[in-house]
Amino acid sequence: MDGSTTSLGDFAGQTVLIVNVASRCGLAPQYEKLEALQKEYGDRGFTVIGFPSNQFLQELGTNEAVAEYCSTTWGVTFPVVDRVLLNGRKAHPLYTELKKTPDAEGKAGRVTWNFEKFLVAPDRTVTRFRPKTEPDAPEVIAAIEAALEDAAA
Repeated sequence: MDGSTTSLGDFAGQTVLIVNVASRCGLAPQYEKLEALQKEYGDRGFTVIGFPSNQFLQELGTNEAVAEYCSTTWGVTFPVVDRVLLNGRKAHPLYTELKKTPDAEGKAGRVTWNFEKFLVAPDRTVTRFRPKTEPDAPEVIAAIEAALEDAAA
């Protein structure tokens, strides 16, 4: 949120957990678990990237307010980018691609709510986790560890 430009190419060779975040969402306590993942796996080539979105009318009004909230409320150290649209004709191109990935039940398509998670492995395979799947759920941890092990091999 510092005005600089980045791309997933900047994270080549890393395992990245992309999460659409919203400060006023009831799922916002997931920030704490996302930060814990960042601290636990960050030195192994892993990062969380938060994509704030007001798509569901639960995000603060400015990038500055979002950055302050993430920092002061949750101690977030992982990158949080500018606010984006997730669904619709003006969806961010990254989300247009990510939404093609099916979840564990085989459903692809629209982001259904805040805190939907997409794990992008170094080989660019994507695993999708729906919003209510906690960041520290066994299936998320297993996918992160498998991606990190594959990258180290």
